[in-house]
Amino acid sequence: MIGGASVQFAPLMPWVGIAALGVALLLVIAVAFWRRAGGAAWRLAIGALLLLALANPSLVNEQRENLPDVAVLLVDESASNRIADRAEQREETARRIKERLKDERDLELREVRAGAADASLAGGEEGTRLFQALDRALAEIPRKQLAGIIMLTDGQVHDAPQRDKDGNFQGEALPAPLHALLTGHPGEADRRLRVVQAPSFGMVGKRQTMTVRVEDETAPAGTRARLTIRENGGEQKVESVPVGVDHQVELKIEHGGLIVYELEVDAGQRELSLVNNRAVVSVNGVRDRLRVLLVSGEPHAGERTWRSLLKADPSVDLVHFTILRPPEKQDGTPIRELSLIAFPIRELFELRLDDFDLIIFDRYRRRGVLPNAYLQNIAAFVEKGGAFLEAVGPTYGTPLGLYRSPLGAVLPGEPTGQLFEQGFRPKLTDIGKRHPVTAELPGAEATIPAWGRWFRQVEVEATRGKALMGGVNDQPLLLLDRVGKGRVAQVLSDHMWLWARGYEGGGPSSELLRRTAHWLMKEPELEENVLKASVQGGRLSVTRRVLERDDKSVTVTTPSGEEKNLELVEDLAGRANGALAVTEPGLYRVSDGQRTAIAAAGSLNPLEYADLRATPDKLNPAIEASKGTYRWLASAAGASIAVPDIRRVLPGRSTAGRDWIGLTRNGEYRVTGVQQIPLLPVVLVLALALAGLALAWWREAK
Repeated sequence: MIGGASVQFAPLMPWVGIAALGVALLLVIAVAFWRRAGGAAWRLAIGALLLLALANPSLVNEQRENLPDVAVLLVDESASNRIADRAEQREETARRIKERLKDERDLELREVRAGAADASLAGGEEGTRLFQALDRALAEIPRKQLAGIIMLTDGQVHDAPQRDKDGNFQGEALPAPLHALLTGHPGEADRRLRVVQAPSFGMVGKRQTMTVRVEDETAPAGTRARLTIRENGGEQKVESVPVGVDHQVELKIEHGGLIVYELEVDAGQRELSLVNNRAVVSVNGVRDRLRVLLVSGEPHAGERTWRSLLKADPSVDLVHFTILRPPEKQDGTPIRELSLIAFPIRELFELRLDDFDLIIFDRYRRRGVLPNAYLQNIAAFVEKGGAFLEAVGPTYGTPLGLYRSPLGAVLPGEPTGQLFEQGFRPKLTDIGKRHPVTAELPGAEATIPAWGRWFRQVEVEATRGKALMGGVNDQPLLLLDRVGKGRVAQVLSDHMWLWARGYEGGGPSSELLRRTAHWLMKEPELEENVLKASVQGGRLSVTRRVLERDDKSVTVTTPSGEEKNLELVEDLAGRANGALAVTEPGLYRVSDGQRTAIAAAGSLNPLEYADLRATPDKLNPAIEASKGTYRWLASAAGASIAVPDIRRVLPGRSTAGRDWIGLTRNGEYRVTGVQQIPLLPVVLVLALALAGLALAWWREAK
């Protein structure tokens, strides 16, 4: 507790009035002096005393309490400040500073840690936001008590105020010196992969271009680097790219839905971390329209059902032909009257075949309409990546069936010649209960689904593929198979239309067809053996779907390279799920030894990892505006930490020296009490005035 005395005035009338009285007094006294009147000096003294009394002076004595200065120790815990030995430098320096200042008189040290839970994980601003944390801390500290800020960081701060093109500081200067103690080492080098431009979507079957750049200060001019590209964690493609130059990479959009491309460049001569040697590009594959060719071998009750199901989807562009009259039928009808348009066989199955995404044959039988050469073209279309769906008719098991044609090379069901014509309820096989095409179909949860009956099925032997549905005597009813780069599906009955008509309650015909078509189109959500990962709500969710039970755990690799095991719990639909807390932004890789999935927390390519080199450049404008300084904690790799001395300095003095940094001694206080003593009490003024008047009269009387 200290005291402070001062003289204060509380005038009994406005100062203007006191001044006017003072001027009048001076005029009167001046006349008295000019006339050499006796007692003029005494009258001047009496007038001055009365004017002073009107000003009402008093002695004010304040009881003051010293307020401690506050210093902020801002510790950067961001991901970039945890690489190499930076975390050790940071924590050792923080310990020494707290030890040095713990006994400092009239100084309070407040420690603020920022960057550990990056805002980008929650979809906020990415990068290291130290000045946001500093603003929150300073909001609780009176500006006159702030002694200074000591920032322990690598200098990669992405919200630091900068200068404009004219050199003017863009922000409000801090009211106390900012000192940055830099972790890392001067002159660091690191190779980095940067995505300059990347598409967000692309048309299926088309190519898109993205631009990347490999940056490496240590690489001589003309150096090339090895760039590896993986699509959805699958097979890799390798390219040689120049260092320091923009390079264009072609991406082919193979299917609809989300496609994640992972890029990785090999290590440079000097590396701080390999985490920024990787980048991720996410592209949404978009289909303009699903182009479907439907060929009906003959009119039948289910033909319209197929057409209606396909035309109900606005994204389907359907071309439908029905063979009404086989070539062997001769009834004298002129050719020009057989149809509205001629069946463009050559155009469809030779010239324009690759324009279609899906080809469907419904109850087709060979009657010479399509030569074997065109059927061979369809088989080649599938091998190259096309999709083929056959709904077989009763002639499939005869020599007229497609299995006896060149197309049989891609069909999974070999007919035995047996035809079942009896009522049966389709049901899911064990694999069908786990396959995404048929798992969780409406009504499939029952042991025997409550679907309507079908009345015809062709018996086949499944030589390839997977049987998802069974019929009579558990014979295959729905077969799916992968052939080359393409896919094939067979429905071994022509009675699916009964479901669409609602016979005996019907069944999920439209949903089954939609899923089958999307599986044939390689849509990712319908892949049967797949590992998926996503980040939502601060957790990494992992889902594995396989046709056979797999109890193996998965390995999660965090953005910083740490590996963690994650156990998955399987549900009844063949999915195994697990979750893990996300603690850092960046790319998470999940692998079960056979499959790999990747997911990004926050930004796909976090700003935090864009440049890992320690530098004071981003902080220099704010440091200079606050009259602070920066110091390296270690001058070279492996060097011991040199923490500068901390001194208290008076306002206006230098705040840094060669081996020290300063905190301002503000001397701020709080008034706890006030004692006020009038200097001219009324009685005293009256007594002095009367005495003065008496002396003046006495002097005039002489």
